[in-house]
Amino acid sequence: MDKANMKAVLQKYTMIIVLILVTLFFTWKTGGKILLPQNISNLISQNAYVFVLATGMLLCILTGGNIDLSVGSVVCFVGAVGAVLMENFKMNMGVAVIAMLVIGTLIGAWQGYWIAFVRIPPFITTLSGMLVFRGLSNVVLNGLTVSLNSEAFIKIFGGGANCFVPDFFGVEGFNLTCMLAGILAVVIYVLLQVKGRMSRVKKGYEVDPISGMLVKTVLISAVILAFAYKLSRYKGIPSALLWVLIVVLVYGYITSNTTTGRYFYAVGGNEKATKLSGINTDKVYFIAYLNMGFLSALAGMLTIARMTSAQPTYGQNYEMDAIGSCFIGGASAYGGVGTVPGVIVGAILMGVINLGMSIMGVDANYQRVVKGLVLLAAVIFDVVSKKGAQK
Repeated sequence: MDKANMKAVLQKYTMIIVLILVTLFFTWKTGGKILLPQNISNLISQNAYVFVLATGMLLCILTGGNIDLSVGSVVCFVGAVGAVLMENFKMNMGVAVIAMLVIGTLIGAWQGYWIAFVRIPPFITTLSGMLVFRGLSNVVLNGLTVSLNSEAFIKIFGGGANCFVPDFFGVEGFNLTCMLAGILAVVIYVLLQVKGRMSRVKKGYEVDPISGMLVKTVLISAVILAFAYKLSRYKGIPSALLWVLIVVLVYGYITSNTTTGRYFYAVGGNEKATKLSGINTDKVYFIAYLNMGFLSALAGMLTIARMTSAQPTYGQNYEMDAIGSCFIGGASAYGGVGTVPGVIVGAILMGVINLGMSIMGVDANYQRVVKGLVLLAAVIFDVVSKKGAQK
């Protein structure tokens, strides 16, 4: 592999390399505690909302570096409404879930309308939403905490200590169902990689060297198996992980294999040219924020299920976690660049940093400092890389 190819590979997988190095650092500093099965499981459950929100935020950022500052407040508001409906009004869980998704989607449509069709800047529109829905959350909850007692809701959306996929084999001390799921995931991943490469070769597209593909496939397969093994030694697959996987797979497919997904990249790359080609760019903006509202509702359900309650303070700084995960995961501050897998890597990196520093007993204020510096470094890397490419 020549220097040019080596540089391209390093640039493409920079964040994965950083994630490995950061994990090794915290493994050393915590005496291996960060890799304990329970901590791996907690990493998923505690950061499920980040994975969901960051996936939706990616679509907003793709349209031109735009962000949604309201998602934390929308998470809180939707969760508050759902908890009140189920506990105070004794509404059926299924009806309450539908109501929460509808409310979140309507909020996304409301903000999307002003952004897409009236052309109010996203920063102003969503900043307004952040204040409005945080205030409405306090109104709905009357400034109080509403405890969530619906066991079915808590189990389905991944809250509590026993919210895991059942082990169908009943092996003591090892969740065989989880391990088999990991093996199946590796098989599917390898088949998709092979099929994708064959398809690109058949169509005459440029493909990475076979050695590079093999290294990447082996490394990712090893990570999946190690991850499944760790979870198998604890309680298996957390319920929250299922929701994360659904969101990641669905939106990963949409962004990489559909016409609608390509529109987001096109608008972020050059909106005027995209509009001249006949694409309704206003509709693309609207869909991005409509979808953000929908995923904020799902994140709201995951949050109140994990906390088994609704409080006016929930969702604070969630928007920062989502935005940070996108930029750290390779999304461009200018729009038009970014992938769902990259965002997930960014979210995992943020989660590892949080977990590692928490185990080490680092003060919460210093944790914010580190996260802020990591975010700045990621954006600087993006800007400098683009300037270098333009020379």
